[in-house]
Amino acid sequence: MATRRDERGGGNVPTAIAVTSPELVLPALDRQTPPAVVQPLPTLDESLTAMHALIEQHGYVIVLHLAPAQPEGPVDDPVLRRLHTVRSVLESDRIALLGVDLPPLGLALLAQQLRQLSVCDFSPGVLASSARLLAHYIYAGALLGSVTRLDRVPVPMKSHAKSWVPGAQFAVLANPRPQLVRVGQEELAGPEFGTRMLIAPGQPPSDWVSAELAPAWRVQGVATVPLPQESGPWWGTTKLVEFAAGLHDVSVLYQLVSSVRREMCHWCGLELIGDRCAFCAAPLPPPDQQRAIAPRAPAAVHGSTAVRALPRGAT
Repeated sequence: MATRRDERGGGNVPTAIAVTSPELVLPALDRQTPPAVVQPLPTLDESLTAMHALIEQHGYVIVLHLAPAQPEGPVDDPVLRRLHTVRSVLESDRIALLGVDLPPLGLALLAQQLRQLSVCDFSPGVLASSARLLAHYIYAGALLGSVTRLDRVPVPMKSHAKSWVPGAQFAVLANPRPQLVRVGQEELAGPEFGTRMLIAPGQPPSDWVSAELAPAWRVQGVATVPLPQESGPWWGTTKLVEFAAGLHDVSVLYQLVSSVRREMCHWCGLELIGDRCAFCAAPLPPPDQQRAIAPRAPAAVHGSTAVRALPRGAT
């Protein structure tokens, strides 16, 4: 069972979870789940002030943002540029900028899961690096009226041609395994575990996701949320209904993260799971080198003026 921070009798403040727009902040599932914050804000000064306050209050901040369509290219997203500027100006190693390769509603669901886990007894490093693990268990997709401008999921030429047929609808799964089917002819592969589904309806209205897909996936609950403003550009059309299904029980999420072996980052000294630190981006050394590298002690969370440069290659 998940251990909540307030059950341990301590005064610990949970790590702050941030997203890049208000539409990505989903309602809390219980009273213990803290809200997400939005970063960056409209101006650089506002962003700096708010981020500094978050670090002072929470110690660490995890910011989830949509992964760029071209990860290897230059950063041309003004939101992402401002986030990097904020972290650089503050010279802080307590801000994790996590580009998530999920559609907008899937990212919002992931942020909600991290918010649930933030009040458990996970360190900031484990919480941040768990995002990659949890994303594998999110089934995110959309019902689309056209796939002619869809570039995030492989689209066969035959499907491009069928987009011009009046009334054609396509069900697309972007995560965990890309899949594209024409509605009424094939089925989307769903999860083999219990999930709760979020549905963000757009235009034109359609009940296919709630009436057909949700029962086929045997979801344990359905909730309707507003369509994020990022969804249209991400999917390449405004004619869509976005959906995301994932784990919702905090005890199951807790067990999933707890089952993974923890390591120490040799650069910043934070705990992590997986092969890379989410805060400083340092990769985990090969097993034969780990004993030879002594991890550095992390800076004090509050009241510290220590500044540590990010490792080579991190941004």
